[in-house]
Amino acid sequence: MAAKLKKGDKVVVLTGKDKGKEGEITSVDPSSNKAVVDGVNIAIRHTKQTQNDQGGRQPKAMPINLSNLALIDSNGKPTRVGFRMDGDTKVRFAKTTGDAI
Repeated sequence: MAAKLKKGDKVVVLTGKDKGKEGEITSVDPSSNKAVVDGVNIAIRHTKQTQNDQGGRQPKAMPINLSNLALIDSNGKPTRVGFRMDGDTKVRFAKTTGDAI
């Protein structure tokens, strides 16, 4: 099945503590149905000092479920994603505007 959300997409968080925040997807894990979004779902990770790294408390973006994310369309509003055929190619499109992504 084709992915509705991909790396590099601008998305908005629909539910949870970060509701309303926007960001760009940095990675997607289809097997666990999760994605990492820049600046969303930040947790503090304690790292040990190494020869090359300072260590200490470092913020890290944690994965968030794909069902809690919505793509941002050309108007800047959240939209659902659909698929259609344009000639011989299958393309994603925004359901609110009908524009191909």
